[in-house]
Amino acid sequence: MHLFTESHYASPYALSVYVALKQKGIDFDLRTVDLDAGAQHAPAFAAQSLTQRIPLLVDGDFALTESSAITEYLDEVYPGTPLYPRDPKTKARARQVQAWIRSDLMPIRVERSTFVIFYGRVDGPLSAEAQAAADKLFQAADALLPQDGGNLFGDWSIADLDLALMLNRLVLAGDAVPARLADYARRQWALPAVQEWLALPRPGL
Repeated sequence: MHLFTESHYASPYALSVYVALKQKGIDFDLRTVDLDAGAQHAPAFAAQSLTQRIPLLVDGDFALTESSAITEYLDEVYPGTPLYPRDPKTKARARQVQAWIRSDLMPIRVERSTFVIFYGRVDGPLSAEAQAAADKLFQAADALLPQDGGNLFGDWSIADLDLALMLNRLVLAGDAVPARLADYARRQWALPAVQEWLALPRPGL
């Protein structure tokens, strides 16, 4: 099993797959692709990654990109810690959270890139547009999270990691985040697999 990510280990989507593999207890090796040099378009890589993107998971003779597709594949094929709720409606809600985070809230993703999280780089206060996106995030997260402050759907799921990462773009930048949501994000960040990812050696910017 091989997981390909970019060389700065700053991809939120590669982190999601990395944590999924760790939670499942699957042995794999981590390999990097220099996106700045265009290595994702090299023939050897493109032959495996149909979309020429990372993360790329190679499982024997099967190769797959797009993080949510990978985590669903892992959950269906491999035993171990479930990555998604088993109830169909609850699983659909978890997938909704993942799809929303990946397709919306662009001002946050632009102004609070994952280099905030993995390199501590913050470029000024949020714009009005980004603050509006943050308020939308807070409203949805507050509605989704149980009042006891636990996981989204009782047992942990990969959607918890994805939501926590989006919140931590703001928490770790020092932006104002409701205390209940900030506490949730910090607890998710304490997951051993996340801490292992954070400890990976990163090149300078």
